[in-house]
Amino acid sequence: MMRAMSPQRPDAVVFDNDGLLLDTESVWTRAEADLFERYGAEFTPRHKREMIGTSADFAGGLLEGWLDQPGRRGELMAELDGLVVAELEHGVEAMVGARDLLRQLKEQGTPIGLVSNSPMPFVRRSLEIVGFEEIFDVLISGHDVAAPKPAPDPYLEACRRLGVEAGPDVVALEDSPTGVAAARAAGLTVIGVPSVDGIELAEAHHIAASLLDEVVTGLTLIP
Repeated sequence: MMRAMSPQRPDAVVFDNDGLLLDTESVWTRAEADLFERYGAEFTPRHKREMIGTSADFAGGLLEGWLDQPGRRGELMAELDGLVVAELEHGVEAMVGARDLLRQLKEQGTPIGLVSNSPMPFVRRSLEIVGFEEIFDVLISGHDVAAPKPAPDPYLEACRRLGVEAGPDVVALEDSPTGVAAARAAGLTVIGVPSVDGIELAEAHHIAASLLDEVVTGLTLIP
């Protein structure tokens, strides 16, 4: 369902991190492949599609089954977190268009937040590596609220901290079905920007091919 974009500046713009703002999905993919290899399994595109954007508890449950490690979801996720933090130090890049978009939103005075299901240390370090650590007005990790995405809690908390009412005048940018569901449940206008082949974001109000798409850049072109 398409929702008409407001003719006014959005009250706020809230970003997902992995695969939407930063190319950290490639970092996660390398770490996930390493974890699978440790247990004698092969990490496939199907596994990636099912894991992208999910909470730690949900992803841990998937790993238990795939790796034949029942009852070890917490340990498996801790192992994966260690691998991904180490992999992050090899470098990460901002997604195409991210730097200009953030700069323009900042210059026009639009409040901006980041909402991620990833652990906060990973979020902070990834932003630091690309020089975005001072950009955002709020950072929210799904680990720090009552329920992570796909629940609306992270987006509702971001709006609360930004001092704006959660509703259609707040725009969320997401690259996963889990994130789209969370932002919609919070009542926000959602722009889906797929980052992994085969991912469908049918519940987003708008679909953009990248952060250079006019539905995204239009957030900064209103005088």
